[in-house]
Amino acid sequence: MPILKVGDQSFAVEEGTKLVLALEDHGVDILHRCGGNARCTTCRVEVLEGDLGPIGEAEAGIRNAKGITDENIRLSCQVRVVADVAVKPLMTVSETGMDPGQRPQP
Repeated sequence: MPILKVGDQSFAVEEGTKLVLALEDHGVDILHRCGGNARCTTCRVEVLEGDLGPIGEAEAGIRNAKGITDENIRLSCQVRVVADVAVKPLMTVSETGMDPGQRPQP
């Protein structure tokens, strides 16, 4: 199983799990306001180590629309954990005071 690192925490994650769900299921503070539909970009993470694979069409479209050009910034609702990776959530419930949003579909 791949290892997901967030800060000083590490979790074993079933290969193929959507990153946003892996984060939420392990109690990581992260927003996902559009429910995992690649519309809002609130589930952005910075990839510190590892690789989350190529950027898909839906992710590329919203990244372009929002002007996100850094390849280390990914939408956690649009990627799956397939190998060890370390990430840092960029928008959190505790920092924004916002409701996290509807739980994304697997």
